[in-house]
Amino acid sequence: MKKRLSKRFKKITETTKDKKPLIIDDAISRVKNNCTTKFDESIDVSLSLNLVKKKEEFNLRTLVNLPNGNGKKVRVAVLSEENKNAEAKNSGADLFDSEALINDIAAGKIKFDKLIATPSMMSKMGKLGKILGPKGLMPNPKLGTVTNNIQTTVKALKSGQIEIKNDEDGNIGVSIGKKSFSNGKIKENFNSLISAILKEKPNGVKGDFILSAFLTSTMGISYKLKLEK
Repeated sequence: MKKRLSKRFKKITETTKDKKPLIIDDAISRVKNNCTTKFDESIDVSLSLNLVKKKEEFNLRTLVNLPNGNGKKVRVAVLSEENKNAEAKNSGADLFDSEALINDIAAGKIKFDKLIATPSMMSKMGKLGKILGPKGLMPNPKLGTVTNNIQTTVKALKSGQIEIKNDEDGNIGVSIGKKSFSNGKIKENFNSLISAILKEKPNGVKGDFILSAFLTSTMGISYKLKLEK
């Protein structure tokens, strides 16, 4: 069955016939002009990476600090010793009762977006990895979520630190703000994302690491970006 387009979407496509790659400033302006829905649409970036399909080079997983956050509220849970509960609470963690957390996770009740664990709590995770792993929620020391520095980690996650990783085809999708953000804040977030990804370029990859980039909004159309060489 042929998909029917809404009048709103048809109007957008009629005014966006020029599909030449745009510099980020122009793309942000056009995407925001197309945000004609009543809710605060997300501004998203889609990237295609030049990742060699070899086990040691095909996985990119890292952290990006968006200076202005992405407008999404992050619910952070902390698994720690009881004497660290006060620190977790004062840091802004949403959940920090470890016994209740473990029981909820075991029952499949996931009420958080990010999970931090102190090193001593990892031995108590038991079979929780089978639940958390597929959801990408298992604490990971390489990503800073297995740590004794609860305060710094919680605040980083709450203030705009995000995790990115590629799919099996080498693509990455990231939300870098909302239509209510100023153009300048969206651009700052975009530049931070690109800079972080370029630093992760594997040694075995020749040529450009980012093959293509597109900017879009939740209910809009995408624009190809002209990336600086």
